[in-house]
Amino acid sequence: MASRRRMLLKVIILGDSGVGKTSLMNQYVNRKFSNQYKATIGADFLTKEVQFDDRLFTLQIWDTAGQERFQSLGVAFYRGADCCVLVHDVNVMKSFDNLNNWREEFLIQASPSDPENFPFVVLGNKVDVDGGNSRVVSEKKAKAWCASKGNIPYFETSAKEGFNVDAAFECIARNALKNEPEEEM
Repeated sequence: MASRRRMLLKVIILGDSGVGKTSLMNQYVNRKFSNQYKATIGADFLTKEVQFDDRLFTLQIWDTAGQERFQSLGVAFYRGADCCVLVHDVNVMKSFDNLNNWREEFLIQASPSDPENFPFVVLGNKVDVDGGNSRVVSEKKAKAWCASKGNIPYFETSAKEGFNVDAAFECIARNALKNEPEEEM
């Protein structure tokens, strides 16, 4: 039983600079949050062991720079991804408007075999900011966009408070798993 190799699930997190991609990843993997903003240079990844249905998986979560100047790094990072997470800040409309660009960019760069059914998950982050009073992207609007793109799962999160982060990543892992071809035992 212990000799069965662990499946690696590759997850890519995309979104504008400052929406909280690194913070979400750190909150999920390390249970840590820092108020210090430090731009990601290029890309970085963390891994986390997850277990579903008595099977162990290694979730490899790739955090990419939101700045356009690093987008040329795309192809190598995106290739082989099992799930793509699109993150926006619910307090910044432009970050939501750009989700489409990130999604298109991913599909072009990663060129998955079945782009129509490739698993995406959308996270509306920073719901904790200002008690929700500075929010400009409603849950309804985000869910409508997700529905229009083939019913992408949507989660509202707070990397700072740890709100909904585990539930979101569990959904991400399960969707990544669905995308992996079944292996012969």
